[in-house]
Amino acid sequence: MRSTVVRYQSVVRIYPGEECGVVAVYGHPNAATLATYGLYALQHRGEESAGIATSDGKHPFRIQKAMGLVSQVFDSTSLAALPGQMAVGHVRYSTTGSSNLTNAQPIAVVCSQGELALAHNGDIVNASHLRARLEGRGSIFQTTTDSEVILHLMAQQVGKSVEQAFLWALDQTEGAYSLVLMAKDKILAARDPHGFRPLSLGRLEDGYFLASETCAFDLLHAQFLRDIEPGEVISLDADGVHRLRPPNPIETSAFCIFEYVYFARPDSTIHGINVSQARIQMGRELARLHPVEADLVIPVPDSGNYAALGFAEEAGVAFDLAFVRNHYIGRTFLQPTQLIRDFNVRIKLNLVQESVRGKRVVVVDDSIVRGTTARARVANLREAGASEVHIRVSCPPHRFACHYGIDFPDPNSLLANQLPVERIQSYLNADSIGYLDIAGLLRACGSQHSGMGFCTACFTGNYPVAFHRGLYKEILEKNQTARLAAK
Repeated sequence: MRSTVVRYQSVVRIYPGEECGVVAVYGHPNAATLATYGLYALQHRGEESAGIATSDGKHPFRIQKAMGLVSQVFDSTSLAALPGQMAVGHVRYSTTGSSNLTNAQPIAVVCSQGELALAHNGDIVNASHLRARLEGRGSIFQTTTDSEVILHLMAQQVGKSVEQAFLWALDQTEGAYSLVLMAKDKILAARDPHGFRPLSLGRLEDGYFLASETCAFDLLHAQFLRDIEPGEVISLDADGVHRLRPPNPIETSAFCIFEYVYFARPDSTIHGINVSQARIQMGRELARLHPVEADLVIPVPDSGNYAALGFAEEAGVAFDLAFVRNHYIGRTFLQPTQLIRDFNVRIKLNLVQESVRGKRVVVVDDSIVRGTTARARVANLREAGASEVHIRVSCPPHRFACHYGIDFPDPNSLLANQLPVERIQSYLNADSIGYLDIAGLLRACGSQHSGMGFCTACFTGNYPVAFHRGLYKEILEKNQTARLAAK
């Protein structure tokens, strides 16, 4: 895969796949039902839309997708309309850009390779350039996602097999992708050469199962076989599993380390490292790096729970769940005044005041992005009577945007990109603040044992795959607006 910097000319706004979850089932008579269960397990990876496409190898694909949670999209009636022994499924989350049914996945098309249905997790950094080239050749796009580019590239390979077209299309793309693709009688799967996003293969009775995370295997009692390796491409058909392309050498991998910090579910195992255990080790590393005299360690639930547990164990300090999360509140859409911001924090996380009154408290969070909610939490703790409030963060400061599948905001909105650590402490009104360093984070994630390379670009600015430095979603949208205004 090339790593050249592409100067994007297209003014069509591409809405990346971002934090999504994908599943695929091959060789099971209830493929749609099993895919639905898999999507339930991956719901944390996307809450905007859900979709499943199925095939019985004889009739046209059936597809069901809609806005909302998996439980809102699928029921017994909709699943009955999805027969077949093959299925691909997707849950989507795109905090920036269009959130509508048109952009929901899987994307199903009919082209020179027959019927295809694609589900994608990650960001293709040269999608805008590819789309401009394809449109110049007459391609007509049905979505504004980067994922659709892959299908159009495949469609150009007239006379080639599905496997050949898929491999050729992947060779044109740059960035992050974990993909599942359903054809008439087989399923293909691929990870980009750096392996930014996870994807695993399992055995399901007489068939096979693919999913973004192994927590989906546990729900289905599927036997975990292995991770799809960075750069690897496989196919599943009646003769079993076939490797179409071998994995890249391990030194080229750049798995997103933030999957371990926050995004993956704690009961998942990725590249042999259990996520919950990695987070506990992050907390231990953090306690050794930034010790503090305290009476109580409390997590910011839910992603901070395991790191806080590790911190408390290493520091020999009591652990308590003083913040109570309301699991039934999604996003609020009120105007962002200071009063409303404070309300939004409190409605999602309420404080057990009796637990913290008069105590020196360490708050362990997985990350601080803009800092607004962290500041409000410190204020809540002081109002509740905490004598000291110390902030500990189980990853390094976020200073840079992610271009490979997690939607961190523009660097100008990142608190750590605007303020040094000592000023962040003052801004949050904390008695102290400590971030885990890169070395400790890598140790916690087992880098010395697994041999995996990690992407830490959001902390360091060292991007494994080059891209146009002016490429931000806001700029593409501005270009689109300018084009429409010129007509």
